[in-house]
Amino acid sequence: MEQHGSTTAGKPKDTKFAFKHFARSIRPWRWMILLSVILAVGSAVLGLFIPKILGDMTNIAVDTYPEIDFGAIGRKVVVVVILFLASALLNYGQAFILAVVSAKYTEHLRSEIIDKISRLPISYFDKHKYGDTLSRMTNDVDVLTTTMSQEIADISLSVTTLIGVMIIMLSISVPLSLISFIAIPLSVVAVGKITKFAQKYFREQQNTLGALNSEIEEDYSGQIVIKSNSYEDTAMVHFGETNQKLAKAAERAQIFSSLSFPVTHIFTNLAYVAICILGGKFVIDGVINIGDIQAFIQYVSRFNRPITEVAATTATIQSLLAASERIFEFLTEPEEEPDAEPALKIKHIKGEVEFHNVCFSYDKKQPIIRNFSAKVKPGMKVAIVGPTGAGKTTLINLLMRFYEPDSGYITIDGVPIREMKRADVRRLFGMVLQDTWLFSGTVEENLRYGNQSASYKDIVRAAKSSNVNHVIEALPKTYKTVISEDSDNISAGEKQLVTIARAMVADPPMMILDEATSNVDTRTEQLIQDSFEKLTHGRTSFVIAHRLSTIRNSDLILVMRDGAIVEQGDHCELLEKNGFYAELYNSQFADN
Repeated sequence: MEQHGSTTAGKPKDTKFAFKHFARSIRPWRWMILLSVILAVGSAVLGLFIPKILGDMTNIAVDTYPEIDFGAIGRKVVVVVILFLASALLNYGQAFILAVVSAKYTEHLRSEIIDKISRLPISYFDKHKYGDTLSRMTNDVDVLTTTMSQEIADISLSVTTLIGVMIIMLSISVPLSLISFIAIPLSVVAVGKITKFAQKYFREQQNTLGALNSEIEEDYSGQIVIKSNSYEDTAMVHFGETNQKLAKAAERAQIFSSLSFPVTHIFTNLAYVAICILGGKFVIDGVINIGDIQAFIQYVSRFNRPITEVAATTATIQSLLAASERIFEFLTEPEEEPDAEPALKIKHIKGEVEFHNVCFSYDKKQPIIRNFSAKVKPGMKVAIVGPTGAGKTTLINLLMRFYEPDSGYITIDGVPIREMKRADVRRLFGMVLQDTWLFSGTVEENLRYGNQSASYKDIVRAAKSSNVNHVIEALPKTYKTVISEDSDNISAGEKQLVTIARAMVADPPMMILDEATSNVDTRTEQLIQDSFEKLTHGRTSFVIAHRLSTIRNSDLILVMRDGAIVEQGDHCELLEKNGFYAELYNSQFADN
């Protein structure tokens, strides 16, 4: 189905949403985070005493001059060294804990995303580009977890340092302290204005990055189509536009967020100059000792630093919130409705399928299936034909419970599938689709995909039945040959034969073949047809095909038009009616 857009186009939710879900998601590690904060606070507190002790050393030297008391100074030096080492050890401890938390939280988030993907309805994948989802799983998770581990430590250190320095500064000199404190509200107001303005650009940056990843993925996987249509220049223009949009958003975000540091620096440096002038006068007047003013000046430097650091963290916090917003927006997407409880289960499948007045619409506005009713007896081969948009693939989506009917219901052996578990319904069918999908792994691993307990003999037998054994035997390592990510070491027709063999290994009671011969040559089509005859023998099967030559021997042909069955019967009966099927058939075989 056609994709209908991307989450990047949606209006971002507010930061309260992001922060609430972020705080809830890190709860399992709250005690480890609390311990790291305690260690960070301890490290900061120990470091706070060092300037005061250095000031005391200066006072001792001044007071005992010319016979300086080096013993007393030495004892102070020992204390300073111990404080340095203890502070460094606590700082390492908090960094170690946060590194562990960050790694575990990253693993947890990505596991949640993968788990979420398995619970999302097919409708989500029809409407969203998976490049954007991939960006949320990689880029956004990295931004969130890395920033989290950095900012928890930085904020803990900064706040502790700020409070501790304020207390010590007040104990040394209240007038000098007040000069420093005036800079705080001015800085906070200025930074708040800048932060609010920069926030929207960080959101735009993360969203545009998701769109850019989608374009990169599409351009990379579609190179053959791009080159065959000489679309390179246009693709580059489209990529350039998105890339330029990302660059502008990133540029604006960084420009406005980086204003925080110089703005706070202006206020704090003005305060620093005033303190130096007034402090010098206090020393001359004998109001304060020179060692104390030395310590105070060091504390002023430390007082300014956490303010500027907190200001600098606003940029990374905005990135964290923007990434968090995108991650939890995805994790709160509506999921498939829960299976019925208690769920019904078919113990001995016969393969009778019946559609009872089924109606369906993707958007709840434009009907796709209208009052569709049909009964398929066990073992029948049913062909579904009709023009594009008639609703053929939609019927299969309903049969597999990828979507639920708006009204009406479907039964298998008399059991409504809506009262069964989705997994149980899907296990009843094997699917061979037009768009073949093989993963990076050996041929044997791909064939065993639907039945992990299958033996090697079962795999070889299925490959022979599907006419693909000779292809596999010609590969460098036969069944141990690794198929590349894009499966470019085997042809499109060979891929299709492998998927048929995979379905044979799975050995499902019913089969679905959706346009499986539309992209191959006539000879390969015949091989596929022969393979599918073996695969569908004795099984209820549904075949969707545009090439009507492939469904002549079907037991029942359902002719669809505008979401409804307009004709049904076998091939000969429908030709005799000289209706819509005959019109479709003759348009393809006018020369027969």
